[in-house]
Amino acid sequence: MADTNEATTERPNRRKVREGVVVSDVQDKTAVVETVDRVRHRRYAKTVQRTKRLHVHDEENQMNVGDRVRVQETRPLSKLKRWRLLEILERAK
Repeated sequence: MADTNEATTERPNRRKVREGVVVSDVQDKTAVVETVDRVRHRRYAKTVQRTKRLHVHDEENQMNVGDRVRVQETRPLSKLKRWRLLEILERAK
C-alpha cells in the first residue's frame, strides 16, 4: 500500500533539465545551446556521442558564446524555442 502513496506524491511528468554550451547568441532573447548525450550503441556496445541544438529563452541576454549553462524544458515559446535558462554554470574564458 505504501508504494501507491509514494507514486502520487511524486510528479511523474517532471520537466527535462539539460546542460550544454552556448554556440550562438546572435538573436535577441534567444541563444542556441548544444548538448551532448552519450549513449551505448545497441549492437556494438560502443559509447556514441549525440549532439542536439536547443533554442533557449534568455530574457536578459546574459548568455555569451562558450558559457556552460543549465536549461529546463518549458511550454513552446516560438516555432523552435522550448527551453528556458535555469542558471549559468561557468562563464566563457
